[in-house]
Amino acid sequence: MNRPVEPHPLMETNVYSVRGRVLVVGSCLPEVAPEAFGELALQADQVYSLCLENTHINMAMTKLSAIFGTGQMTKLVLASVDRSPHCTQLHYIKHEIERILPKHVPVEDYVVNEGRIVSVPDAAIELSKSLAKLVESI
Repeated sequence: MNRPVEPHPLMETNVYSVRGRVLVVGSCLPEVAPEAFGELALQADQVYSLCLENTHINMAMTKLSAIFGTGQMTKLVLASVDRSPHCTQLHYIKHEIERILPKHVPVEDYVVNEGRIVSVPDAAIELSKSLAKLVESI
């Protein structure tokens, strides 16, 4: 039996150490949904945790932008638990980085809802940032 992957704290990691297919999860995901976390972790070369309750989103964006800048990451997957106001911010990072950096690697977004991994399209992330548009759509 394989030992579960222990994610490294992203904010305590040197930007030049991050490479390949990278999974960044909300720090509570491994505990809240261990099976879904394990499934996502199997597809990554490196796994990191990030708690946006403890770290301001701007600090996380700066860190991830610096990691993108090293050119060593080939793919980024962001995964969080569903319905967490702090974890939701994790998915906003991608859009901010794409505005800052002209070139970037592929980024995928997922939430885990009741143990089920759900792919989150860009349109859903953008809609979640605009409560007025969200209200109009329901």
